[in-house]
Amino acid sequence: MKKSILVISIILLFIASFIVSYKYFNSKKTNENTNGEEIFDSIIDNGSDNNSNNNQNQFPNEDINLKKAKELLSTMTLEEKIGQMFFIRCMKDSALEDLQNYKVGGFILFDNNIKDETKESLTQTLSNYQSNSKIKLLIGIDEEGGIVNRLSWYPEFRAVPFYSPQELYNEGGYPLIASDTKEKAELLKSIGINMNLAPVCDVSVNPNDFIYPRTFGMNALETSKYIETVVNTMNENKIGSALKHFPGYGNNVDTHTGISVDERSYESFQNSDFLPFKAGIDAGASSILVSHNIVKSMDANLPASLSPSVHKIIRNDLKFDGVIMTDDLQMSAIKEYIGDSTSAVLAIIAGNDLIIASDFDVQIPSVLESIRAGEIQEERINESVLRILKLKFDLGII
Repeated sequence: MKKSILVISIILLFIASFIVSYKYFNSKKTNENTNGEEIFDSIIDNGSDNNSNNNQNQFPNEDINLKKAKELLSTMTLEEKIGQMFFIRCMKDSALEDLQNYKVGGFILFDNNIKDETKESLTQTLSNYQSNSKIKLLIGIDEEGGIVNRLSWYPEFRAVPFYSPQELYNEGGYPLIASDTKEKAELLKSIGINMNLAPVCDVSVNPNDFIYPRTFGMNALETSKYIETVVNTMNENKIGSALKHFPGYGNNVDTHTGISVDERSYESFQNSDFLPFKAGIDAGASSILVSHNIVKSMDANLPASLSPSVHKIIRNDLKFDGVIMTDDLQMSAIKEYIGDSTSAVLAIIAGNDLIIASDFDVQIPSVLESIRAGEIQEERINESVLRILKLKFDLGII
């Protein structure tokens, strides 16, 4: 009898264990499937709130930073908001005065800011700028490597200028590109520079193209891998990036020297030039810099930087909701096209958030006047300033 009871007890214990195990593994499987579906949805639904700003993967406090940005925005005057939208050439002799008068969002450094400086003196200068700005500044520079090195060109900052992307890849492939990007970020941040206006996304395989020496020098797919590597590394090191020059130069002429008209089809951009930009967006790029090319398949009349159609492509087709900035509005392609003080107004109407302008002392009053005249709504300004402030919170600038 006792033996029968023992056997029955063992059987009941086995059945109970089986039921518990089944429920556990079935629950685990369900959770795994749900997570997989959510991940898949987040990848394909680029228009959703969770994925519309791809920086979320790099900055887990995105929602907190957005809230902080909204709170800061609510305290700002109209003049302060307009100033935040200007990313200006840093005039060494008048920088502190410009901060006081125009309340700009950031400075871009050029050769005259670097030469005759040491690491210590430049660090102190930039720190002084930040101390004199109510809202901390974006401090940017073009440190692409190769023929565009504003900082490392001077031996006081690096023994040898940073190599070009093509040189780096030929010497050590993507691992060397990643380590080089990390070194750039560390050097720039150690001085007080928080944004590198790089990488160059333009696709060029022809050495005769004006843009070729600054590019990766390979097809769109390889260029996309390069961009992904650089942007990921920049994000890991908390330094701002700028994908440039949208929608892609190709074999067009230099817009620093005059108007450039691009006759290529829209399909050619979709199949090639857009791919590196999309790779950068998916990697969590901070911003996109728009060129002054007139691209007929997108807008037959306006330079890309002033074209609402081009900016709709960035927002709607490429699903980017970060900061969009112009190339310098003082470049010849814009001066020949516009020739007066309205370029920043047109740039804002087009959809730019940050305005790079050397003649900011003319452009800022023009924007203020346009708002007061009702040509630009303050709500439009608020949209851009919110993106700029959020970027500054994301990068730990404020």
